[in-house]
Amino acid sequence: MFKRELKKCVDWSKIAKNDYHHAMVRSVTDSRPLKVALQSALTDDIYSREMFMKGIDYSYYYEEN
Repeated sequence: MFKRELKKCVDWSKIAKNDYHHAMVRSVTDSRPLKVALQSALTDDIYSREMFMKGIDYSYYYEEN
């Protein structure tokens, strides 16, 4: 959605795990913290394979206990 509509993608390395989890919990009643976290991590490096792979790595990292 970001890539198609905004020509941007999220650089997940710019969002701390605890900040992301806190924003996700809060997003049930207030989506602003999540929006702020995502907006601050947007990059126009949408064609980078490295950025794509980094996103996958971080998704696993965020799911770890």
